[in-house]
Amino acid sequence: MSGGSMSVTTFAGWTRGFEAEIERRRAQGEPDWAAGASLPGPLARSLQRFQVGEDGDGANLIRKADEAGDRDYAAAVRLFVAEEQNHARLLALLLGAGGMPTIAAHWSDSVFVRLRRLLGLRLELLVLMIAEVVALRYYRAVSEGAGDPLVGEVAARILADERRHVPFHCLRLREALGVLPGALRVLVMTGWRLLLLGATVVVAWDHGSALRDLGLPRRRFIADVMRSSSDVVADILPKSPCGELPPGAGLGSWETTDAVEGAGVPAPDRAGGVPRRPAVGTAAAHGARQSGRVRLSDR
Repeated sequence: MSGGSMSVTTFAGWTRGFEAEIERRRAQGEPDWAAGASLPGPLARSLQRFQVGEDGDGANLIRKADEAGDRDYAAAVRLFVAEEQNHARLLALLLGAGGMPTIAAHWSDSVFVRLRRLLGLRLELLVLMIAEVVALRYYRAVSEGAGDPLVGEVAARILADERRHVPFHCLRLREALGVLPGALRVLVMTGWRLLLLGATVVVAWDHGSALRDLGLPRRRFIADVMRSSSDVVADILPKSPCGELPPGAGLGSWETTDAVEGAGVPAPDRAGGVPRRPAVGTAAAHGARQSGRVRLSDR
């Protein structure tokens, strides 16, 4: 997506971006599955559980998007669901390359799905956003710590997609929560962070052995996810358009990075994986927007 996904402020734009990603993936081709993968037991079991979570038809979300009455948004949601299904496909092929099967179900996914289906679109997106933010840190850990070329490539591909999904859902949540009084919006997002904390603790406990082998202790995983969640909250609550935070919002500046430039997304925050925004009004931010290249400064 030219210029980075963070600048897209309409769902028609998101639809074009998702379609561009389809073409980019087609040109990129498949990973070298024949090379095989080394999957230690803890990592294999962890990937099996994440594969179950990525695998679904998205029918409930699509139905709610259709009922919202925005055809551009409904079209974008269908393309988002297709990307999630592609993640399930990639993980299934990765497990197969490592000689491991997929699993039919896992209790954590069942709980997550039930929560998403309780009420309307707003609640579904809030619960879905929890999974997206946790996934950012998880797939970054896998891409950086697995030590296997095929595992690292697949995780990096999924991570690039997930990093675009966060601002996509942010835009809809800003609109959906914007009709609520300001104090209630703050209360909703405070409750969301508490739910995120609980979910992150469960993931850290359930995937702790794999995270440890990847060089990411449970406590650091939890801290990184929660640190990145403050960026998500700041992106949803301000009155400015998604991706354009007001001065003093507390988000660091970003530039482009060659590692993710092909995916058209800014580099991940080194702590939690949520993309950092340009500091509004700064020369650096202006230069980054003009050049279209991103590199996150070391912190």
